[in-house]
Amino acid sequence: MDNQKELAHDIVKSHVMYSLGAGLVPVPLLDIAAVSAVQLDMLRQLAKLYGKSFKESSGKSWISVITGSTLARMGASLVKTIPGIGSILGGVTMSALSGASTYAIGQVFIWHFSTGGDFMDFNFDKAKEIYEKEFEKGKKVAKDLAKEKEQAEAEEVLDDNPYDKLEKLAALKDKGIISQQDFEEQKKRILDAI
Repeated sequence: MDNQKELAHDIVKSHVMYSLGAGLVPVPLLDIAAVSAVQLDMLRQLAKLYGKSFKESSGKSWISVITGSTLARMGASLVKTIPGIGSILGGVTMSALSGASTYAIGQVFIWHFSTGGDFMDFNFDKAKEIYEKEFEKGKKVAKDLAKEKEQAEAEEVLDDNPYDKLEKLAALKDKGIISQQDFEEQKKRILDAI
């Protein structure tokens, strides 16, 4: 049983990572569609893990009911329509909210499936309560996972030859993954090693 829960948490973690990326889709509303697809895939995998039947229409309905109105998520998405800074600010905000929401939805369904529930019997009040609590935890989880990914990408840069390292480092800076200060520090380390 512990192995099943561990596998369920791995499924959620990987989908939080996918949601972080999907939230960065620069096209308003397309980002919401991408995140929704990731969340549905997560529910499909969790249902399979727990031996529950899955219907996409039920999954969509439960996600909508648990998370409430999508208007709040659309707000971060629509910020992307502001020229220049809007796409950056909206993308970062949408990415973080998407990761947190995916985490919280995953925790709700782990709880529900592990207590014997399926898509036909759902305690919406309890699910919403768990979602709200886990959404706050999900913000930190999403932030930590994004940071882990950034560090892994930065370390990968350091494993290449110096010229490739500098090109990859510049690309990370241009994408906003690392700051100008991080760029300068890493650049100095690479050049000092030559």
